Amino acid sequence: MKVLAITVVVLAVLFTAVDRIAVHYADKEVTQLAKEKYGYANTTDGHLDLSIKGFPFLTQVAGGTLDHVTLDAGRFLVDSTTNARGGYLHIERLHLDLNGVTVNSLTARSAEANLATGTLTLSYKELSGAVTRLVGGGGPLTVSKASGSSGQAAHIKISGTAGGKAVNGTGTLLAQAGELTLNIPGIERENLAWSVGLPSGADFTAARADEDGVEVSIVGHQVNLGSSRY
Repeated sequence: MKVLAITVVVLAVLFTAVDRIAVHYADKEVTQLAKEKYGYANTTDGHLDLSIKGFPFLTQVAGGTLDHVTLDAGRFLVDSTTNARGGYLHIERLHLDLNGVTVNSLTARSAEANLATGTLTLSYKELSGAVTRLVGGGGPLTVSKASGSSGQAAHIKISGTAGGKAVNGTGTLLAQAGELTLNIPGIERENLAWSVGLPSGADFTAARADEDGVEVSIVGHQVNLGSSRY
């Protein structure tokens, strides 16, 4: 009985070790795929971490479904929809919780999440920089919090000078259909917009201005992880 008990313990330890090695390898592989597919961590100081949760991992793989996968990316950039010079915008942080991930095909690198929830965070510093670069014709413009955020529109205060005119009012950052669109009061030009690569089936559902920046909520059902909005 003692020998049997020792054998069971040894096998359990070996299985756990193999399971953790396998999930570590899978994390690295899927992280690399996400980098290539969606362009997250596309800057020198950008980062991306994808983690497969739950134990045992090998049992989940054998069943074809992963219970919970998280994705955290930060300091990557998205370009303006008009590809204007200097129109890039740094994304402070993107977090996604993917639940019920079904691996449809290993060879085609295709998977689908039953439910995806998450947040995208924009700092006022980066918004201020992007607005200043794109509007031009004056001093720096400063973006800060304003009250009145509702639904998918976050209200923000924009102040400074542009085109020789003083700018001091409340603008709107609208998060909708995979795009972030910024309306600047007192500026006679098209709204500024940036496309964010989200997995097909996931979309922005709400936006609000917090003390440190704008936080955008993301929700999706039957999210296809094999394609993006790009």
